[in-house]
Amino acid sequence: MNAITHSEPEHLQAAGWSAGDQDTINAVLRRAVSAYGDRIFLDFLGEQYSFRDIDRHACQVANGLRALGVSKGQTVVTILDNCAEAIIVLFAITKLGAVSVPVNTAYKGEFLRHQVADSGAAVVIAQSDYAERVAAIASGIPAVSTVVYRGATPDLGAAAERQWQVIEWPALYSDDTSDPAVDIAPSDLAMLIYTGGTTGPSKGCMVNHNYTCNLGRQMLEVSGRDHTSVTWTPLPMFHFNAVGATLMSNLMVGAKVALYTRFSVSNFWPEIERTGANEVMLLASMFPLLVQAADNDAMQRCHGQIVNVIGAPFPPDIQAQWKARFGVKRTIISGFGLTECAMVTVQPLDVPAAPGSSGMRHADFDVRIVDEHDVEVPVGSPGEIIVRPSKPNVMFDGYWQRPADTLKLLRNQWFHTGDIGRFDEQGYFYFVDRKKDYLRRRGENISSFEVEAAFRQRPEIEDIAAHAVRSDLGEDELKVTIVLRAGHSLEAEPLFLWSVDHLPYFAVPRYIEFRREVPRSPVGRILKYQLRDEGVTAATWDQEQAGIKISKR
Repeated sequence: MNAITHSEPEHLQAAGWSAGDQDTINAVLRRAVSAYGDRIFLDFLGEQYSFRDIDRHACQVANGLRALGVSKGQTVVTILDNCAEAIIVLFAITKLGAVSVPVNTAYKGEFLRHQVADSGAAVVIAQSDYAERVAAIASGIPAVSTVVYRGATPDLGAAAERQWQVIEWPALYSDDTSDPAVDIAPSDLAMLIYTGGTTGPSKGCMVNHNYTCNLGRQMLEVSGRDHTSVTWTPLPMFHFNAVGATLMSNLMVGAKVALYTRFSVSNFWPEIERTGANEVMLLASMFPLLVQAADNDAMQRCHGQIVNVIGAPFPPDIQAQWKARFGVKRTIISGFGLTECAMVTVQPLDVPAAPGSSGMRHADFDVRIVDEHDVEVPVGSPGEIIVRPSKPNVMFDGYWQRPADTLKLLRNQWFHTGDIGRFDEQGYFYFVDRKKDYLRRRGENISSFEVEAAFRQRPEIEDIAAHAVRSDLGEDELKVTIVLRAGHSLEAEPLFLWSVDHLPYFAVPRYIEFRREVPRSPVGRILKYQLRDEGVTAATWDQEQAGIKISKR
């Protein structure tokens, strides 16, 4: 079995790192402050923070949280747009040995209530408008006792204000700038990252400190990032990728992070010019959008400035266009991984890439391709991807408060990804398809179960299937196929507008189709693969053709 041999980059070796080390987020931050001090670590829209600044702010917020009763092992929910505070509060929470629960800012209603309630958090830290969404579900989150808001004073309503202690973000800062110095082990829980549920509500992946650090080390192997790197990204801080593969990596080598609010085609090149970025971290749909955009002066001035463009999927033809048009030196598909285990395959700099592949096995993981009986299939044959770690604390510790769900995916002592892939004779890995019914749309995992549950609130709907159809941008578009109850009628456009108010923006379906029935298996399961293959039919209503636009709120 071919695999990438794990060897630490020279710049990590020089910092005293060796393969197999176990680490914590807190220790990485302390070393960064000691080594790089007053160098700039973070640029957010022109606001700049040194390594020492970030640490000082994090200590003040940590001591403020401790005054609210937050202690080791307790969960803290954050619902924040990309901003410096999102980074500061992450480090503040981990300094206390508490558990950060970053929630997708698009969530509302039951999506939001489930995750806040399931985490058991007493403290929620949110942008003002998101705090209002939390107030709307106050009766369903009884564990919450304190809400900290950032921005203008929110309208929480009298009932929520009576139920909670409400604090403005600046008041969270303590005058005490000392490090809480809580004893933290590499195996201690650092984050709960909720994944999109497919056969039930979304589950919290338990992510420990060393796993977070290990993803950072892997990104350094893939990218060659060092102290001269300036990494620009619009990826949201509620994604594990942004925390592990950007923040932690850059802390380790003294590199700069240029964080942007959210992706914008028109602002991309002006931001690259302003920040001096020589590396960008993007999502799949962003690559073709930027290649297809018109020239502008900033793009021309920045030609050849970017060394690395990192993301996946990143089709070979789009990679070639980036190099030819923008003068990019390296286009990098980092590898294959899930929130539960990342990255299990990688494409390091010193190994030639195979077109369409996602690298080779990483030595931190044993990766196999198996049939429905967990028997390994021949090389070249597709099958389910199963994974187990080769060293401690490099993947998730299970699903929060869901031991049965954890055990279900750990059959025969292997984590079953539910995804389909294959390896070739040279050991290159190729992702084939998703075995389970989750969707991925423009960088967001979508729970078909939760989308369907939202639509089932409508009394007119008898049956529904939320499923993928192929997108020209390289991932999925979302379609709902609906069967109406006898004697009821619905029009697609009004139903679409209703869904905008009841779903996160990324889970609002582009396509709606009404049918008399949906295809089912002999045991009654909806055949979503058949609906996906049928795609957009003559009877399908299309949001884009209807000319309707929605905002990312």
